[in-house]
Amino acid sequence: MPSLPEHRGDAEAQRLNALTERIIGAGIEVHRHLGPGLLESAYEECLCHELSLAGLKFQRQVALPVVYKGLKLDCGYLLVEGCAVVELKAVEALLPVHEAQMLTYLKLSGASVGLLINFHVPALRQGLKRLVNRFPDLSAPPRLGGELTA
Repeated sequence: MPSLPEHRGDAEAQRLNALTERIIGAGIEVHRHLGPGLLESAYEECLCHELSLAGLKFQRQVALPVVYKGLKLDCGYLLVEGCAVVELKAVEALLPVHEAQMLTYLKLSGASVGLLINFHVPALRQGLKRLVNRFPDLSAPPRLGGELTA
């Protein structure tokens, strides 16, 4: 899988690459034991267990600040180590709409990197997509709140 662009600064790019590799490793472990065919919620539960075993902090169903014409939308995503959004799928194939969804999550959350993980594939490598948020100012903290779970 390609690494993050170097213009983010070597240390930050290396940290995010190492983090996403650990998350992918946890996903591979879940897929190796369960295989394809389950609901996304089952994979989320198992992936969160693996993230805990790996000592990674995460938040489940982090609320997105989405308000449409006064209507508050209940959307949520999995956030790892305060900077990586993980979206789990159990679909035939990842589609452009899934990438667009992840880019929206990154934009709204201010997170640095996103992973789409589709468990409905024979080998998990076929279901992985890493996306990077344009981050013009690395000193600005992401707009995320709440406590992380280890």
